[in-house]
Amino acid sequence: MPHFGDLEAAIMNAVWATNGPVCVRDVLEQLDREPEPAYTTVQTVMDILYRKGWMTRVKRGRINFYEATASREDYVAGLMNEALAVADDRTAMLVKFVEGMEPGEGAALRQLLNTAKTEESAR
Repeated sequence: MPHFGDLEAAIMNAVWATNGPVCVRDVLEQLDREPEPAYTTVQTVMDILYRKGWMTRVKRGRINFYEATASREDYVAGLMNEALAVADDRTAMLVKFVEGMEPGEGAALRQLLNTAKTEESAR
């Protein structure tokens, strides 16, 4: 799973935060970076993300509109699976991960695991 560079991550965050297709100008307006990147820089990075398969691109008139091909959750889950794949002791890694959670997150995880266990038992 590729890791996004700094500007790639900022652009993907802007695209994920938008419901529907966005153009380069829309993304540029959402970026809160100093110094502000040039329009052509953002356009180039969005084209790279398109070629990498992270975005779709549709031309409407003279303007390209982009949309994410995967959700932020899909991306993060992929990173987590990649991290687990290199662990010598997956259980110990998961324990450390859970220990670092906020109390409410741990409770939500417990509920999700119980739901998954119940659904698995029902099969």
